[in-house]
Amino acid sequence: MGRWAWMGRRVVRQVWFRAALISLFGVGLAVVAALVGPFLPGDVHGRLGQDAVGTILQIMASSMLAVTTFSLTAMVSAYGSATQLATPRATQLLIGDPTSQNALSTFLGAFVFSVVGIIGLQSSVYGDSGRVVLFCGTVLVVAVVVVTLLRWIGHITGFGRMGDVIDRVEEAAAEAMRAFSADPRLGGRPAVPVPAGATPVFSGETGYVTHIDIASLGAAAAHHGLVLHVAALPGTLVHPTRPLLHVAGDAGEAGETVAETLAETLAETLAKAFAIERHRRFDQDPRLGLIALSEIASRALSPATNDPGTAIEVLNALLRVLLHLPPDEPEGAELAERPPVHVPRPTLDDMLTDAFRPLIREGLGEIEVTIRLAKTLQALRAARPYAAPSVARVVERLDRAARETIADAADLADYEAAQR
Repeated sequence: MGRWAWMGRRVVRQVWFRAALISLFGVGLAVVAALVGPFLPGDVHGRLGQDAVGTILQIMASSMLAVTTFSLTAMVSAYGSATQLATPRATQLLIGDPTSQNALSTFLGAFVFSVVGIIGLQSSVYGDSGRVVLFCGTVLVVAVVVVTLLRWIGHITGFGRMGDVIDRVEEAAAEAMRAFSADPRLGGRPAVPVPAGATPVFSGETGYVTHIDIASLGAAAAHHGLVLHVAALPGTLVHPTRPLLHVAGDAGEAGETVAETLAETLAETLAKAFAIERHRRFDQDPRLGLIALSEIASRALSPATNDPGTAIEVLNALLRVLLHLPPDEPEGAELAERPPVHVPRPTLDDMLTDAFRPLIREGLGEIEVTIRLAKTLQALRAARPYAAPSVARVVERLDRAARETIADAADLADYEAAQR
């Protein structure tokens, strides 16, 4: 995905985008009623809407402002609940929830439409025919508000609850894992050893890499005759002393060295292909979803919460996410026409460590969680045979910790039976 497409996708997910769009629609509907009214036949208006439309708009304006405030309060409360009970990493998923955004935007748009309509009525902008058009538009808006309110009532009952948060994190993690399985190199070539004379490119910012525009890097590499080696994948914390990538090749048309060319403008162009933010994002980072799920389970197993059932649900979710890996080692299609941009990829060892290390650390106090963890690892090893060496290392860590922790002989026998 290119940088502009990625930025457009990010903008569409923002709460203000839909709110502004629907508010503009409300304003446009009120203005259209004033413009279209004079062109209607004279016998259309009669007494329809002469008095009713003003009253309806007054009621809608006062009620929609209250409903908008209530909806915003409920959404903020759900964000706080998810942060305290699950993980702060899930908040960005709740903020991007389309149902809550549509509800808030519809209520705000209806309020704006009502206010603009009242202003038009009080200033005598609408004639008799214009009032009829405004009345029809008001009825349409009321119908949309009622449908949206019914959907919002059903949605808010579970919005931000533990099960809802787990499902959202699982969906985001599964989407990122599917994208990783389809193309682990983000459109580039497999990583190769970086030449000794390669020139590093740094960023002046400190934060997490959230997106890499491989197409932009490939265009710059082809134009200057370079070979690029990405050093910072999405999810990597970079700072002014950690390179984003290394550049190798003959960059100059008149014999300049790579370092001399980079010192001018090319380094800045290459660095702009990396989006750096303060917080990690799920889109190109398959490890973040695994980390967020393990954080939910770790918090559920804390002494203050002591909720092994949630940890077991998270283990089921982790298994479903990891099973989105393909049956064979995910390398993607190695096409010769791909740009000369070599991209590493997260290893399976890294992913399994992110997913299961917190559970091994926190879950050994609950034999139910330990047994389900052993079964989850065995299911993953059976479903993805190429992952057997990585899974075996996690199983060895689990077995060592379990035998040191489980004191009850019956619990230990149940654990050994699960391992067999």
